[in-house]
Amino acid sequence: MGDAGNPSFVLRAIKDVALEPIANPEIIDPYDVIVHIGQTGICGSDVHYWQRGRIGDFILNSPIVLGHESAGTVTATGSKVTNVRVGDRVAIEPGVPCRHCNYCRSGSYNLCPDTVFAATPPHNGTLSKLYKTAADYVYPLPQHLTVEDGALCEPVAVAVQICKVGNVRAGDKVVVFGCGPIGLLVQSVCKAYAAATVIGVDVSQARLDLASTVLQCADGVFLPPKPATPPQTADEECEWSAQVAQQIRDRFPQLGSEGPDIVIDATGAQPCIQTGMNLCKKGGVYVQAGMGRENVTVPLTNALIRDLTIRGSIRYTAGVYPRAVELVASGKVQPRKLITHRYKFEEAEEAFETVRRGGEGVLKVMIEGVRD
Repeated sequence: MGDAGNPSFVLRAIKDVALEPIANPEIIDPYDVIVHIGQTGICGSDVHYWQRGRIGDFILNSPIVLGHESAGTVTATGSKVTNVRVGDRVAIEPGVPCRHCNYCRSGSYNLCPDTVFAATPPHNGTLSKLYKTAADYVYPLPQHLTVEDGALCEPVAVAVQICKVGNVRAGDKVVVFGCGPIGLLVQSVCKAYAAATVIGVDVSQARLDLASTVLQCADGVFLPPKPATPPQTADEECEWSAQVAQQIRDRFPQLGSEGPDIVIDATGAQPCIQTGMNLCKKGGVYVQAGMGRENVTVPLTNALIRDLTIRGSIRYTAGVYPRAVELVASGKVQPRKLITHRYKFEEAEEAFETVRRGGEGVLKVMIEGVRD
């Protein structure tokens, strides 16, 4: 991993992490910048690579530095960089695409096959003292925002992309499954976009309380009931999910008898996916954002005959990251309220253990950068 003095949190192999130095970054491309990382949030994907070593086609075959939700202070710039200067505090968009393929040229650079994305094998992440990236993928922070706010712009950008995919507009009725960090931020973005009704669904009452009282991002919340007799077959599971969908319509008449315009799943859990597809109104939009099992049973024929638009959402596209910074700066979205734990850089493994253990008391876990 190198022999110079850039302290980093390195995933050496599955379930094997260590604090060790890697080579100091050097500017070679005149459009690059080097950032002293100030704060990093832990994402579920980081933990997934740590515990399992792969997500889909991305497989850990050599050591990488973890972390991709970061912000910090620019310490060096290439000769052609004009958007930031040394000393600027910036939020870092963690994926830099090729900029040349048809996906990039259309603005959908989240689909670029050659994206260099932090902490996605084989690329190093941001949990180092110093991190090099492209200048056009860092965004100056307004003076009143902290570096911690800047790091939290990453999950906000994920939520902005989800709402972009769902085409959330003023007056829409939206149901969001999941009140974890992404689900709560999606609800917050929906309210910032003047959605008429936002309903949050979760199996945790504590997280529902966050949506309704702490963030005040949901107009109503729903705790799904458990069936008296657990479903034994896939058909029984779908039938029960359809009943739960009807219960949501009955509980929230503001959704209308037909159901919401947009349903967003931020869980990846099969019951939520089934319920969400059954809940969405005819001609509505269903967005899959949560990742669960690779294969799930869904009421596809029902979705077909009701003409649902089913979309997936991944990462971010053109314009999304600047919008995320704007939403945080305006106070319309307040991700800082999601922070439940803060750790020093030397405590990074403990921070990851906290996320791995999870529980109702764990939402956003932050790691402070290496101090000078």
